[in-house]
Amino acid sequence: MSQRRDYYEVLGVARDASPDDIKRAYRKIALENHPDRNPGDAAAEARFKEAADAYAVLSDAEKRARFDRYGPDGVDANFGAGGFTNVEDIFASFGDLFGGGGFFEQVFGGVRRGGRRRGASLRVDLQLTLEEVATGTTKTIELNRPKPCGTCGGSGAKPGTSPTSCRTCGGHGQVAISQGFLSIRQACPTCRGAGSTIESPCGDCRGRGVTPHQEPVDIRIPAGIEEGHVQRLEHLGEPGERGGPPGDLVVVVHVQPHPIFARAGDDLHLQTRITFRQATLGDQVDVPTIAGDETVSLRIPAGTQPGERLRIRNQGLPRADGYGRGNLVVHVQIDVPRKVSDEQRELLERFDELDKKRGKSAASGRRKGIFEKVRDMFQ
Repeated sequence: MSQRRDYYEVLGVARDASPDDIKRAYRKIALENHPDRNPGDAAAEARFKEAADAYAVLSDAEKRARFDRYGPDGVDANFGAGGFTNVEDIFASFGDLFGGGGFFEQVFGGVRRGGRRRGASLRVDLQLTLEEVATGTTKTIELNRPKPCGTCGGSGAKPGTSPTSCRTCGGHGQVAISQGFLSIRQACPTCRGAGSTIESPCGDCRGRGVTPHQEPVDIRIPAGIEEGHVQRLEHLGEPGERGGPPGDLVVVVHVQPHPIFARAGDDLHLQTRITFRQATLGDQVDVPTIAGDETVSLRIPAGTQPGERLRIRNQGLPRADGYGRGNLVVHVQIDVPRKVSDEQRELLERFDELDKKRGKSAASGRRKGIFEKVRDMFQ
């Protein structure tokens, strides 16, 4: 059982709070409990991380819907829900909420604390078929991800030399500027927060400390995932500078249109065509499923009308929470022959005669013939 608190309670907002209310509440708690404002206060740092966990879920519409339905156990690490253990990760993820290049970076030093700079995150747009959504899949991509330079070991300095401590900031990577009662720390303008300068850059990486690299990465996609879902894979982004943590790999899922099925949440919709006889007398027909060559039997009730929807349970997509599947909704269309033979015409006219003998309609004073019935169906 999850020990996480209710995220609405963590941020002190109502369950129907707007995105702006949630953002304001998180900003307030983050500022009050920031580790640099509360040095050595483990409880404040825990509240800081807990608030980040809550905001990571409630600021995302899909994660928030899952949380509202299933609670903390409905959003796990596979869906980027909370679990922040590194304060620097929080700075990198949410620092831009505070404007001007990152409030945390301006006031507290952000990802530049101690000269360590977090690597940039990378984004991949992943195309899936509806069949892959139905079963879940693992995609292998070739990721262009820089790696530490093998010549200089990632220092950026020419072999045989070392970076020198920045004279402006004394190696801290930050300089303090006093504005009234508030002391603001910002990145050193000389070393740009690194805390050191490179007088003799490495010839291979030109002082960057990294070189281009391509590597295969496996991305696990759970069944039932939706269009536009964002999945964050930690530490698969660009490497950090000066020993800083790597960024993340952000995967955005796109689902390709299907030639037969249309998706509506967990349900799948398709059209099937039947004859007038099948609609009138009823029948059993086979309809395709999303499971490749498999079909499922559909009972056509007698008297089925054009456009009627017939439902087959548990033949839709798996639910993202892992409990059950959606339904297959079949939209019935009735084929009307454009031409008939003389024999068919005689049989249809005979049908009309027999139909009239059954009695007159109370509303119209006569019963409608088969041609009129078919015409009325499509008007």
